[in-house]
Amino acid sequence: QICLSLVKLLFYLAHSPLGSIVLLDFQPRQFVMVDGNLKVTDMDDASTEELSCKEDNDCTLNFPNKSFPLKCSMAGKCEGINEKKNLFNAYRYFFTYLLPHSAPPALRPLLSDILNATGDLRYGINETMRAFEKVLHLYKSGLYLQKRPLLLKDYISLKGFRTVEGEDYKCWPSYSHLGCLLSIHSAEEAAAICNSHLQCQSFIITQHRTWTGRPLASFQSSWADLIPDANAVVYIKRSSSSGERL
Repeated sequence: QICLSLVKLLFYLAHSPLGSIVLLDFQPRQFVMVDGNLKVTDMDDASTEELSCKEDNDCTLNFPNKSFPLKCSMAGKCEGINEKKNLFNAYRYFFTYLLPHSAPPALRPLLSDILNATGDLRYGINETMRAFEKVLHLYKSGLYLQKRPLLLKDYISLKGFRTVEGEDYKCWPSYSHLGCLLSIHSAEEAAAICNSHLQCQSFIITQHRTWTGRPLASFQSSWADLIPDANAVVYIKRSSSSGERL
């Protein structure tokens, strides 16, 4: 969410009515999240000036550990230097730390491609935006899910119940530090996740949803202490001894 919001912001800066805008003091502390969108807190160090040049050798974009040769345009300006400077800063301050860690396994190669392409400046902001939108579409639609055996048939479902909230086993990347709370596309995906966790014996799906509209599922090591909840469904493994008693 943070990286996609940043890309949308940089897309606007690259195509603004004032021309391509560069953020000269590009640091994470210069951004805040407001209602799920990343915003710049200080525009004092923004500029529409693009580096003047006489030849291509005047247009090297330098960073502490990397440099990129750019072209000198017929107008005597380094082509796309503001856009590329913003994009590489996004790569080194945001993408590197956020992209590799929390996506479903099937989407990680696509995010790795974005990471590598922006890190080498093979992508401009337009290509980066399209790549992010593709990943988001796959994520929201569930098209990233690989064909696998149907596992939900191995669970008993109880509508109108959930377990008492409390600490349980942890997983990554959980939305809760008290247990294992993950976003899912469907109950079938949740069953596959539960089967992949040695501790998991049940999971609960409620009407709580993430910013992409995906429901949240809480994975549990037991199903004790069920309480009524009209907006929840609890799924219990048939193979567990507790499930057999049920």
